[in-house]
Amino acid sequence: MGDVLAGNHAVWEFDTASDSVLIRFARGMTGIRTPRTPRLFHALGTRRIPLEALSGVSVSAGRRDAVVLRAVPRPGADPLMEAAAGQLKEACDPYRLVLPGDRAPRAAALADALCARLGPDRAEPAGRFLVEAPQPPLHLKAADARVEFDGTAVAFHWSRTGATGTKWKAGDQRYPLTSLTGIEWRSPEGPGGHLRLLLRDGPRDPRPDHDLASATFGVGAGAVHESLPFAAAVLAALRGRTPVAAVPRPRPADDDRLRHLGELYAAGLLTDAEYAALRDRFAAER
Repeated sequence: MGDVLAGNHAVWEFDTASDSVLIRFARGMTGIRTPRTPRLFHALGTRRIPLEALSGVSVSAGRRDAVVLRAVPRPGADPLMEAAAGQLKEACDPYRLVLPGDRAPRAAALADALCARLGPDRAEPAGRFLVEAPQPPLHLKAADARVEFDGTAVAFHWSRTGATGTKWKAGDQRYPLTSLTGIEWRSPEGPGGHLRLLLRDGPRDPRPDHDLASATFGVGAGAVHESLPFAAAVLAALRGRTPVAAVPRPRPADDDRLRHLGELYAAGLLTDAEYAALRDRFAAER
């Protein structure tokens, strides 16, 4: 059992046994008036962040008397953040937890506890991915294609109405991981959003809408919550740090989850409101 903090869009639990932070993304639970939960958080669900994947943890003042607990991942530790390359908006940062101002002491205590466990190499880039990436098979609806990743290859199935003549005439494309050196993600929330595979045989057409190894984003196509996890999964598979086969992850039994929740509440680590909100959410997920 570890320290637990419930924020506006997530619950953080410090697991001392495994030296990690378990982040469970959920609906707002603190009463702070903030925008609705980002769809990226819903897509991520639950993430376990090993402390060796972090370079620091801090607490700062937020808006409207809130406080912000933020962890900083080491470069190269999280495929999601590597693929994002600094393009995520602050509100979509999965390492940021917004809390009511009266929880500042608890936030500071958790930050201190986490920082005390960080290793001496925390300022150095990680030599491998330490945070698990989304597992294939994955699908992505882009503006000009349907893109699939089965764990061994990325396939583009062009849209008759959205693809340029260049792509449509060339036909659907399939790229094994062995033919790739990397992946480039450009957020659909900015101009020129696209997903581009970087090929071993050299540069292709610089225009994403004409490049046969690219898919373009548009209104309702290539949304962050779909395209970024997709890019992270491909990147992780390319680095060879996560399994590329689709392996279902076991889900804890409901009774075990509720029992653990009761233990946290009995230990005084959850308020009445936090306990009730989590209990109701677990019941709704059955």
